[in-house]
Amino acid sequence: MVDKKKIKEKLEKERDDLLLQMKDMGKLNAETGEWETIPEELEFPESDENDKADRFEDFERDSSMMKALEQRLNSILKALKGINKDSFGKCEICKKEIEMSRLEANPAAQTCKKHMDN
Repeated sequence: MVDKKKIKEKLEKERDDLLLQMKDMGKLNAETGEWETIPEELEFPESDENDKADRFEDFERDSSMMKALEQRLNSILKALKGINKDSFGKCEICKKEIEMSRLEANPAAQTCKKHMDN
């Protein structure tokens, strides 16, 4: 039996942690509903092409990280939205209960271990 209260607490904590990380790196675009990375503010002008390249690489890294965080946030929000449904904690493929060990490791899991790569 799935302990929905415990799972919900884990989901809410992870959601809050993700939002803090994302706010440090960017902002939510109100028009699109998507998170956007904001380039780091410069304290002084870039001195040469290497500085510009480093700053660009940092921005690209942060943009990739933001996409991964946003995907995880969306899966957390989906799980929170469906937590009170009878289907919560059941594999979307075979409809059997998702193993508690899997839900403890990934409270937003939507499939059992057998179907986790599908």
